[in-house]
Amino acid sequence: MHRLPLLFTAAACCLLPLGCDLDKLTADTVMVGTLLTTPEVRISPVAFLNVDTGTPPQNGEDDLVLPAQTAAFVFIGTRDGEGGSPQGLSGATVTLRPQNGTGVELTPDGSGAYSRSVNGDDSLKYQSGANYQFIAERNGTRYEGRVENVPPQEKLSVLHPPEGVVRLNAGQSLTLERAAPASGQDRTIGFVTVVPLSQNGARGKPTYSNVPTEPLDFVELVAFPSDWKQARITLPPEAFPSPQQTYLVTFQSVRSGGAESDNLFLGSALLAGTADVGVIRTR
Repeated sequence: MHRLPLLFTAAACCLLPLGCDLDKLTADTVMVGTLLTTPEVRISPVAFLNVDTGTPPQNGEDDLVLPAQTAAFVFIGTRDGEGGSPQGLSGATVTLRPQNGTGVELTPDGSGAYSRSVNGDDSLKYQSGANYQFIAERNGTRYEGRVENVPPQEKLSVLHPPEGVVRLNAGQSLTLERAAPASGQDRTIGFVTVVPLSQNGARGKPTYSNVPTEPLDFVELVAFPSDWKQARITLPPEAFPSPQQTYLVTFQSVRSGGAESDNLFLGSALLAGTADVGVIRTR
């Protein structure tokens, strides 16, 4: 990982517009935030069998249902942190709000992190096409970031065969082909995570993920996003290591945003997107 001063300098150079506001370039406070949603997933019992019935599955009472979920996360910190990482700022009130909509307050988790996750209620919604504000207020000062025109779901045909379940040999790679973006639009960032599922729907530890995990990783992603915007994503053999195992592949199509207020560093990284989900069964 890059050292903090070098990475922030590189991020600022890459994000620098012609009429750059120097206040954002020199601001000491940085914000990293995500708003991510996944749809409901219904898995037929046939997904847990190593057989192909040759007919599309039908929704039924015996289906395993993984509910839709929306989750928000914000980290706010100062660039004066030591050891290559920003220092988190606690004691803030952090709100996520669709433009002209009702805000939802996030829960403090400590060390500058704030989050909220919901299943099946309306307190935190993802609205395709909306502009979202990420707002933090601390000691009388308001910091605001923004993601515009959050994307709709991007479906990957390989994850949706007629029988409903993708069947692979254990240790086999899987290539995801993304459609070309609409005319005049840039391709969105693509996150992929693979997790094993137990028969009762419990999710194990990821066997593959290209999702950043640290605040600096998110800053780097927004500054240098090309690796996450490829038309073809190949999941390595290690993503599906075990035979006779069901895996869940989640593909997030994500749009990036950044600092809105002058007191947030220009390289602040904000992301929002929605997911397509596929079920894999190994032989």
